[in-house]
Amino acid sequence: MILGTVKGTVYSTRKMDNLKGLKFLMIQPVGGSKKDIFVAADTIGAGIGELVLVTCNQPTQYALDYPAPVDALVVGIVDNPPAME
Repeated sequence: MILGTVKGTVYSTRKMDNLKGLKFLMIQPVGGSKKDIFVAADTIGAGIGELVLVTCNQPTQYALDYPAPVDALVVGIVDNPPAME
């Protein structure tokens, strides 16, 4: 899993039927730079600036109710972030 901050939203006017209903977010890993930003699907309603947990690759398919071509998925919003040094 990756701990990251939501930096923005990706808008798509056309997408596969399997992706309808998914929101796409730009995630910057904690301790990473802008060049490390990646896109993750979201079904739980995370917003810009929130600290989130993201699962990547094959485990992502276990978190979805249906098969979709997604390799990163927001699976949690962190309510009480740990102190980062």
